[in-house]
Amino acid sequence: GIPKLRYSATLVATVARLGGCESLAISPRYTNNSKVGLAGRFFQRQQQHRAFHRTSSALKMSDEVEAAKKAAAEYDASDKDGAGPPTVFDKILSGEWDSKKVHDDELCYAFRDINPQAPTHILVIPKKRDGLVKLSTAREDQKDILGHMLYVAGQIGKKECPKGFRIVINDGEQGSQAVYHLHIHVVGGRQLQWPPG
Repeated sequence: GIPKLRYSATLVATVARLGGCESLAISPRYTNNSKVGLAGRFFQRQQQHRAFHRTSSALKMSDEVEAAKKAAAEYDASDKDGAGPPTVFDKILSGEWDSKKVHDDELCYAFRDINPQAPTHILVIPKKRDGLVKLSTAREDQKDILGHMLYVAGQIGKKECPKGFRIVINDGEQGSQAVYHLHIHVVGGRQLQWPPG
């Protein structure tokens, strides 16, 4: 005959710093008591795993947006010379802070991001900022360094991520730029989604 169906709820609870309150997601599932077995439990765990990672991604995105807003305010409040305030990249370039070097030449430096968003996440930065804080404020005489950085990023991506990679340049507050020293993200090592956040 027809097996009896039982209503059950899969509860995924996360305490999140999302708007300062707790976030609770309840996802109802219809399960077949006699047939749920391994496949059913696997499906439920897979759904829970996806829900957890969606929440985790939302939290990371929220943190990045807040960091970008703070960085934009600091940049806007600086002395208006176009250079912006000193950044963490100045400390890395001076050797004051350690970094995991990937590439180093006379024009740019590449290193592994300390907060990677994928298995491979590398930043390429100009050694001399020279007012190159955002792509949108780049001068005509900086075309050579921009081309060189993009070429280096492509070579790193080809070597580190043979199945493909993404190049990202965040620009300004709404572009979620958190450091006002132009940098190129090389991201890969997993299937990236589209559209980006």
